[in-house]
Amino acid sequence: MWDPEIYARFTEERSRPFHDLLARVGAETPSYVVDAGCGTGELTAELARRWPQAEVHGFDASPAMIGKARPGDRLTFAVGDILDWRPERPVDVLVSNAVLQWVPEHRVVLPYWVEALAPGGWLAFQVPGNFHAPSHEAVREVIRLKWFEWLGDLLREDPVGEPADYLDLLARLGCAVDAWETTYLHVLPGENAVLGWIAGTALRPMLDRLPESEHAEFLADCGRLLDEVYPRMPYGTPFPFRRIFVVARKPAAGS
Repeated sequence: MWDPEIYARFTEERSRPFHDLLARVGAETPSYVVDAGCGTGELTAELARRWPQAEVHGFDASPAMIGKARPGDRLTFAVGDILDWRPERPVDVLVSNAVLQWVPEHRVVLPYWVEALAPGGWLAFQVPGNFHAPSHEAVREVIRLKWFEWLGDLLREDPVGEPADYLDLLARLGCAVDAWETTYLHVLPGENAVLGWIAGTALRPMLDRLPESEHAEFLADCGRLLDEVYPRMPYGTPFPFRRIFVVARKPAAGS
């Protein structure tokens, strides 16, 4: 279960890649825009502000997240699953922000999404590229040392591809593709800053698996190792975060 309050602790840092992604989308007057995995909908509302003539729809698999979303003029939300979603009409802009890493089969979904685009439509998504970062390695070490019986099956392979992987997949579908990566150097405030960051994302599957009575001990184990890997400085905790971006445009009609 996703906790919107925990996820929202670092709103500014989490929203920055969304805006960097959208900066590469050249759609001028789309009529239908979709946010796949919209969370609580704040960034979906940004899509409605950018394209004031468009109908904007957001969907997310988490009822808790959708429960926090605020529908409005031209702005709708629904509970929906990435694997099952199919639009009822062609989509001019389809955006997915930091969601596909939770869907191991997402490479199978991408051709359906390209098919769902209107001629000349845009697909834009970004995913974390930090599976091998010290934060994730630290959590895996904690699981191997103490929590393997509970969580060992969650030690999985890297769920996302490299920029070149997505470029190849989408270019073979006929799209013009812009794929790149960026490493942000966030400075996180407060104590146990990195633990606070990943508690709302990477640790969610582990916390969902563990009994609530074990949460505090598991978080403490992770926090001790994370504080060693990411020492706190007088100005905050530096936290490098690599992200992968892809923007693809479907050929226009007759091209």
